[in-house]
Amino acid sequence: MKRYGMTIPFDGPLHTQRSRFEELADLGYTDLWTAEAMGTDGLTPLALASVWTPRMRFGTAILPAYTRGPALLAQSVAAMASAAPGRFVCGIGSSSDIIVERWNAIAFERPYQRVRDTVRFLRAALSGAKVTEEYDTFSVRGFRLGVALEEPVPILVAALREGMLKLAGREADGAVVNWLSAEDAARVAPIVRSRNDNAEIVARLFVVPTADRDTARAVGRFSMASYLNVGVYRAFHEWMGRTDALAEHWAQWSAGDRQGALGKIPDEIVDQLIIHGSPEECRAQVARYVANGIDCPVLMLIPVPGVDMVQAVRDLAPVN
Repeated sequence: MKRYGMTIPFDGPLHTQRSRFEELADLGYTDLWTAEAMGTDGLTPLALASVWTPRMRFGTAILPAYTRGPALLAQSVAAMASAAPGRFVCGIGSSSDIIVERWNAIAFERPYQRVRDTVRFLRAALSGAKVTEEYDTFSVRGFRLGVALEEPVPILVAALREGMLKLAGREADGAVVNWLSAEDAARVAPIVRSRNDNAEIVARLFVVPTADRDTARAVGRFSMASYLNVGVYRAFHEWMGRTDALAEHWAQWSAGDRQGALGKIPDEIVDQLIIHGSPEECRAQVARYVANGIDCPVLMLIPVPGVDMVQAVRDLAPVN
C-alpha cells in the first residue's frame, strides 16, 4: 500500500480538530504523524486520532530519546501501541541541543550512543522481558513493562548523517528524515538499506502551498533559517555539499544579523528543500522523493498569509 501522510495537529485547540482528522482519511491520506518540540507533545494528538480515525496509521517524528526516562518512554510507547494495535510506529531520535539542553535542562551528550541505547532498551522492554542492563548512556535495573502488546511496535530512528542512517537500518526498522531534497533522498536511502533491505524510510516534507514563487521563497526562508543554524542540521547540509551556497547565510546569522541572513539563502536552496507551487506541482515534487527511496512522505504545511490552509490540505491530497 502506498503511504501518504500529514503532520498533525493543525492550528487551534485539539478538541476542535476531530472533523479535520476524519476528513484526512476520506481524502486518501494514510498516515498521521506528530513532532515534539514546543507545541503539543507527540502522543496526545495520536491518542485522539486513534479513536477518531480507526483506519489510519500513526507515528512520532520524533520523540526525543533524552526527555523521557527509559521506563517512562517504554510505557508511553506501549500505551499508544495498545490504543492502536498494529497502527503505531515509534520514531525516536536525539532531537537537538536546543530542545534537550536549553528547553529541558538535560545534558545533550553522546547523542549517537543515547539513541542506540534507547533502541536497544525499547526492543527488550516492549518484548515483555525484565530489563536489567548497563547501557553506555544509562542503566536500568529490574524494569518489566506491565502492558502486554498484541503486535511488535516498529521503531524508526531520526537520522541525518551516515552514522545514524546506518544505525537506523542496523538496529531499528528504518529511518525518519527531514529537511532534505529529493536528490538528497537518493543519497541517504541506500545507506539505510545497506543494513536492512526492508527498512522503511519516512520523510517529513515541508510544503508552502502557494504558486506565488516569491511568497513561497520568503515564507520558506523564514522557516528554514532556524533549522539550518542548529548544529546537527548545519553539519548535515555541509555533508550534502551546501557549504559554499550557505556560507554567507551562516556567517551573517552568526554575526547577529538574522534578518539580513535570510536574504543570503539562495533561491535554489529554498527550491530544493521546500515544496511549493500549484497542488499538481507539489504532488509531482512529492513523487520525486518516493521515486528516490522514500516509503512514506509526510507533509508538513507551512501557513501562508491569505491561503486557506484547510483547502490546501484538500488540494494536496493524493490522487489515485
